[in-house]
Amino acid sequence: MTAKIIDGKAIAAELRQEVAKGVEALVASGANKPGLATVLVGEDPASQTYVRMKRKACEEVGIESFGHTLSADVSQGEVEKLVADLNANPKVHGILVQLPLPAGLDEEAILRAVSIEKDVDGFHPINIGRLAQKGREPLFVPCTPAGCITLLKKAGAKLEGAEAVIVGRSNIVGMPAALLLVKENATITICHSRTQDLPDVCRRADVLVAAIGRAEMIKGDWIKPGAYVIDVGVNRVDDPSAKRGYKLVGDVAFDEAKEIAGAITPVPGGVGPMTIAGLLNNTLRSAQRSAG
Repeated sequence: MTAKIIDGKAIAAELRQEVAKGVEALVASGANKPGLATVLVGEDPASQTYVRMKRKACEEVGIESFGHTLSADVSQGEVEKLVADLNANPKVHGILVQLPLPAGLDEEAILRAVSIEKDVDGFHPINIGRLAQKGREPLFVPCTPAGCITLLKKAGAKLEGAEAVIVGRSNIVGMPAALLLVKENATITICHSRTQDLPDVCRRADVLVAAIGRAEMIKGDWIKPGAYVIDVGVNRVDDPSAKRGYKLVGDVAFDEAKEIAGAITPVPGGVGPMTIAGLLNNTLRSAQRSAG
């Protein structure tokens, strides 16, 4: 068996086209153009790259982008003051505080300062709390986990009644992904560093979401034949033959896994493109809500 490759680039491109049409229709109705503000603290190269990608994506779909860069030694009060100003700005419909923040800043307090109506990243404690409660709906869902669910559905996965295993329990991916799968009526197992016999647990999964941050940790023989595998990991490994001296791989040993799985996301080109597409979609939804 060779797995179906779940093309995140193509699916994200479809979503971006839908967002661009939505922005055009909103502006044609006389409403303000959707606006996304990014807050970057410090000079982490990866964070700088992510913010540039997000701003470029905004431009491509007609969303206005407001970039704010603060030094790594900025005070807690200064960051929260900037967030408060953005909350009050009617041209800003979404606020993205790029994580991780430098040591010394209270990440939770800063995320909590973002207006729930502008929390397009979906990390406000109230949005996460609503996600965890039966019968409650968050205004926004974290973009990467939401992208995982979209990819599974587009690939034809039957989630209701499925046994789903999440490898990784981060606040950014693992836990929200588990909560979203619960809402889809799947049965969930969340794995972590102290899970006993991890390979055996993974082999039970009809749906396997890998978000552990360890290069090619999940081997082909850990995977149930025909399973849907979503690989969230992005890891650099040395590769002298590559132009940059390294290559990007996921948390799953792709070449092994694709011979066992029914469908699998590649790295790169799987989950990654869905994250930014989801952010754009959330920003449009916020602007539409603001316009009534």
